[in-house]
Amino acid sequence: MSDKNSGHVTLAMGAGGKQTAELIERVFARRFDSPLLTADDAAVLDPPHGKMAMSTDGFIVSPAFFAGGNVGKLSICGTVNDLACMGARPLYLTCGFVIEEGYPLQKLEQIADSMATTAAEVGVTLVAGDTKVAGRGQVDGVFITTTGVGEVVEGVSPAGAKAAPGDAIIVTGDIGRHGCTILLERDDFGIEADVTSDCAPLWASVKAMLDVTHDIHVIRDATRGGVGTVLYEIAGQSNVGVRLDATVVPVDPAVGGVCRMLGLEPLYLACEGRLVVIAPRDVAPALVEALQACPYSVGAAIIGEVVDERPGWVVLNTEIGTQTLLPQPTGELLPRIC
Repeated sequence: MSDKNSGHVTLAMGAGGKQTAELIERVFARRFDSPLLTADDAAVLDPPHGKMAMSTDGFIVSPAFFAGGNVGKLSICGTVNDLACMGARPLYLTCGFVIEEGYPLQKLEQIADSMATTAAEVGVTLVAGDTKVAGRGQVDGVFITTTGVGEVVEGVSPAGAKAAPGDAIIVTGDIGRHGCTILLERDDFGIEADVTSDCAPLWASVKAMLDVTHDIHVIRDATRGGVGTVLYEIAGQSNVGVRLDATVVPVDPAVGGVCRMLGLEPLYLACEGRLVVIAPRDVAPALVEALQACPYSVGAAIIGEVVDERPGWVVLNTEIGTQTLLPQPTGELLPRIC
């Protein structure tokens, strides 16, 4: 490869010529290789049977490497999970890279390794991509955009406007770990704690629920803004109230400790491997049991219910037996977490 001894990405590698081809071969093509991966201008694919779900997302997390993952793993999980939340089995992904001049090739290879490993775990195929190199200072390291296509399971149609009074609210594990991990990695507060991001692909957890019932009203991944923001969005879309029991909301002790030190609410810290699920109360215990049998949702729990009082609001039953309104989310608690 031209300039291969430098070990860093050069502007020439983004110019579309020989060095670009060498970069793509070295970093991407051998890791994402499949009969569907194209060197042409577009992939030609068999369409899904029935309805199709499609989603796109950009990933600019800082730092790009964190306990439990990196921007590459996150870029696969984020789009796969968006498809899964619509009841869609992920089929195909495309990815676009914007890389800063001077970025270490070894780190770029580690990112691509994580993408390939996570995609293989899910069973989704990377079929096309794009690589651009920006000048120093124009991009902070590496930004990735992924677009996914999935096949919607017949008879499944979750949506934020379908929550109904009497429904149970489920989270698929302890909350706030990704946001807490990124906060600690930045080391702005000098706090040390053993916290690892929950970054994970969740199609298997969704499929396990769908094997129990297709009557699931809402599935959302609690990324930016965390579980609290997601519940406020659903309450507004469905014009219902939400009542949570603070005593059963799962929070890792280390995350809880960091939040108490900094005055943060775990319900508003981002997750990258947790779902909020709203379903009829009579099927909720069976859904929790199915989730707990999956590796990324062993801590699933029912944390509250949908009510017809106080539409648009989230009410928290506290540890001391009182009720309080969960403050509505405002602003950006922690930028560049995904």
